[in-house]
Amino acid sequence: MGMEREIKLALPSAQVQAAEQWFVARAGVAGRPVKLVNIYFDTPGLTLATSKSALRLRQTPDGWLQTFKTVGKAKDGLHSRHEWELPVAGAKLEIDALLRACDEPSAADALRAAAPALIELFHTNFTRTLWHIEVDGSEVEAAIDQGEVLAEVNGETRRAPISEIELELKSGDETALHELAAELAKQIAGLAPDNISKAQRGYQLRAG
Repeated sequence: MGMEREIKLALPSAQVQAAEQWFVARAGVAGRPVKLVNIYFDTPGLTLATSKSALRLRQTPDGWLQTFKTVGKAKDGLHSRHEWELPVAGAKLEIDALLRACDEPSAADALRAAAPALIELFHTNFTRTLWHIEVDGSEVEAAIDQGEVLAEVNGETRRAPISEIELELKSGDETALHELAAELAKQIAGLAPDNISKAQRGYQLRAG
């Protein structure tokens, strides 16, 4: 289990190229693109959303992962939340393993209650381009995410675009995130703090 700390910034589509060029210059290397397919689960009555948590399966180039996270707090684009992530054998949740890993009783209770009635709720499909950046001895994973959220509602497919920058603290001090975000804001016009997670965006899309 870890406490995930990251800053999310909404990236205007016209500025994607500028942001990529800035990261290449800052990191000194080309970004590494990774295609991520994500399936989010909840009960028809949205048990997990009500308990302020989210559950997903993610297909990565290295295999499948299941992730359970709390919504946590989001202020000025900085998201702080608890996260439990485990590899799984394939495109199937392994709830018992997550329950063993989850050391926050209220979150575990919500997951246990939801488990028998889980359904696929929506997907997020995007390409994440990654850089590792050092800021005053702290390590930040910087990503540009480009793709879409997809939700099937009454036989109709609803879509919403994903275009954002994520700066995730891997080691060191949280001030590194704010420094990097401030550097970016000076160079890339139209960047804005984004307090809404991809999961929340999926729920909004389903709700219409």
